[in-house]
Amino acid sequence: MTPRQIKLWNEELRGRSPLEITRWAVDQAQGRTLVSTNFRPYEAAILHLATRVQPRIPVLWVDHGYNRPATYRHAEELRRTLGLDIRAYLPRLSAAHRDAVYGEIPDLDDETGLKQFSAQMKLEPFQRGMRELAPLVWITALRRTQNPNRAGLDVVSVDENFGTLKVSPLFHQTDADLEAYLREHSLPNEWDYFDPAKADEKRECGLHAAWGAEAVKG
Repeated sequence: MTPRQIKLWNEELRGRSPLEITRWAVDQAQGRTLVSTNFRPYEAAILHLATRVQPRIPVLWVDHGYNRPATYRHAEELRRTLGLDIRAYLPRLSAAHRDAVYGEIPDLDDETGLKQFSAQMKLEPFQRGMRELAPLVWITALRRTQNPNRAGLDVVSVDENFGTLKVSPLFHQTDADLEAYLREHSLPNEWDYFDPAKADEKRECGLHAAWGAEAVKG
């Protein structure tokens, strides 16, 4: 896939609806598509879109062990209502084991500690899942407004970390757009979500950043 091909695809898809983009993504994958989720706010939208197009699409979820009870209940509700085929990947250390050895979750100003935490508890299990499931196309819930790093992406990109075509059908959607989608399809939302690998909403945890691939090797 050349940069020119990616550019042409993005131009072609710019005016398409999220459902049309999702159909396009599945069509490119030769049966090897997956959708990733962390069950954060508005994730029900991408899971609903993906299962509308491919009902038993593999759903890659890294359960790092620090989720709040509401997030686990939300995941179970969506699993039942959407018939999700969840492929859960866990870190090699439990949350309790990690905290006992390395201490509490690093603070926002401890970038080195946060990257180590991300590598252990999120990136390593995610990389393991991607190796085992081996998708040609990875559908994500990335949106342009989420943080500065993602503003430089587009609907379609080549993910160098995992060697897949990454497609983000919701890339240009706003919170208001997604709230309307959830209402239209009677889907739940989850506001108690917490991602300890990000520390705040503007930080990139590494899954969609170049440093992520190297973090696990270190």
